[in-house]
Amino acid sequence: LSDGLPLAGNEPAGFGLLQTPPLDLERVEVVKGAASAQYGGSGLGGVVNLTSRRPDGEPELLLNRSSLGASDAVAFGGAGISSSAGWTLTGAASLQEREDVDDDGWADLAKSERLMVRPRFYYDDEAGRQLYMTAGYMNEDRDGGTMPGATLPGGGTFVDALHTQRVDAGAVGRLVLDGARIAGARFSVVVSDHDRTYGDTRVRDSRTTTFGEVTLAGHRSGHSWLAGAAFDGDRLETSDVPGVGYSYAVPAVFVQDEFAASDRILLSASGRIDWHSDYGTFFSPRVAAIFLPAEGWSIRASAGSGFSAPSPFVDEIETVGLAPLDPLAGLVAERAVNASLDLQWTGGPWEANFSVFGSEVRHALDLRAGSSPGRLELFNDAGPLRVRGVEALVRYVDGALHVIGSYTRLDATESAGAGVRRDVDRIPRQSGELAALLEDESRGRIGVEVSWTGTQALQDNPYRTGSPSYFELNALAELKIGEAAVFLNAINLTDERQTRFDPLLRPSPGPAGQPVTELWAPIAGRVFNLGVRLEF
Repeated sequence: LSDGLPLAGNEPAGFGLLQTPPLDLERVEVVKGAASAQYGGSGLGGVVNLTSRRPDGEPELLLNRSSLGASDAVAFGGAGISSSAGWTLTGAASLQEREDVDDDGWADLAKSERLMVRPRFYYDDEAGRQLYMTAGYMNEDRDGGTMPGATLPGGGTFVDALHTQRVDAGAVGRLVLDGARIAGARFSVVVSDHDRTYGDTRVRDSRTTTFGEVTLAGHRSGHSWLAGAAFDGDRLETSDVPGVGYSYAVPAVFVQDEFAASDRILLSASGRIDWHSDYGTFFSPRVAAIFLPAEGWSIRASAGSGFSAPSPFVDEIETVGLAPLDPLAGLVAERAVNASLDLQWTGGPWEANFSVFGSEVRHALDLRAGSSPGRLELFNDAGPLRVRGVEALVRYVDGALHVIGSYTRLDATESAGAGVRRDVDRIPRQSGELAALLEDESRGRIGVEVSWTGTQALQDNPYRTGSPSYFELNALAELKIGEAAVFLNAINLTDERQTRFDPLLRPSPGPAGQPVTELWAPIAGRVFNLGVRLEF
């Protein structure tokens, strides 16, 4: 979410965090586990909310250049209109040159040009009335594939190009009523147009997502309650691939209640009913409890269920585009349940978190060979997708010193047919990270980070069935000089690259004509970023 609105749309990778300029970011809020009923079935695993800076921040300009041909310029400014109202404006321009890091004739980094602009308006008066409005525009051209003058191992060239134009708008309002009840409303619409050329095939599509919600919240007898109604719309239009477009309308109602059973126990329960226009009615209950056994200790348990309607935008389709996909037919919605247990301890400069979690997705969407060679078919797996895992995080903060260490172990398996299960493709079984940062707000900061990625199952790789593990070393330094800050980031100093183990180019095309393997490690290698941030 962006300021409480789903402005990033529903594309898994088409518009992500890397396309979000950090200059206007105030903080990141993370809700783990079975999030409240407000966020619908898609919020089952948790919610990440990016909160933007308010108008009282100083104007800033950020300029950046990387050793692999990337240039970025981001500007942020704002001002107050009155004691209750104000505005901000963020603009960004990015250029990336096409780069072939391993000299195999394939662009490891696509040439890209991106422009983005986002105005925001804020209103907040002493009576508790609040209004937030925003709109955004993004235009991006990406051009990858074979490098100029290069050919594939079997001969010929390959084009991988994408033009994206994206427009969104949203608003959030709040009004305090009699009896300390609070009425709220949220609304957003996102339109993304894509023009994709993959090989010899060109596909144009347009996706529109809409969201609306009204709520009423209040407090009574130790209960904090909320009730509301929502509407989600999702429409995909394309005349280039028959049978893939759809138009979903999903009205819903939900209730939520939090109750402080004592000073040490907080209980929460919620329920949501969604009426999907194509796939029926879904009830999604969720429960959570927080127990505070002693000072500095907390235990949180949560469980819930959710659903997701079929969509062609799975990871593999993000890679090859919609062109090879057979018409969607005979599909049912995915149903998911999950549960987690979190233990947290804080004492002095130390903080430790330990989590155990698990989830199961029934009717998980998957891809297989389609009606003819080079075609793909989307289907529901007969068996469930299961994920079990543990996560540990330790943080130490003492003045200017910050140290964070984390470890994650995952057991993710899916159905392979005939009662056989296999590891999910390209999911590390183990990973870890250790980072240290020295920070002085007036002088700057310096930090290092070591990350480790364990082995991953590789299902459709012509060179191996499992990946080796690898380490990455990152470093950053920032020096403040008056109103300016000069920074240098060194990413992947160990120069880990997938192409150090195997070629990226396949000896023969994949099931949908893919000339390269799926990525399971970095391909850009070592990268340096030098830049300056100016305050005015």
